[in-house]
Amino acid sequence: MNHIGRLIIIIGVFFVIVGVVVYFWGDKFSWLGRLPGDIRVEKENFRFYFPITTMIIISVVVSLLIRLFQRFFN
Repeated sequence: MNHIGRLIIIIGVFFVIVGVVVYFWGDKFSWLGRLPGDIRVEKENFRFYFPITTMIIISVVVSLLIRLFQRFFN
């Protein structure tokens, strides 16, 4: 059970850090979601937005972070 408690604390600290970054420097990340490859269709009464490139980049970053956590905590 001690391992689960430590994991919950690490996840909580991660979310606090992400929240602080978004709160203070959120305007610096306005390019995120507007990358080449993100699909955007806008018509008169219809909007469709599928940020595929942004999702791929976020997935790679999260995968790398998980690998780092596994390497340091195992």
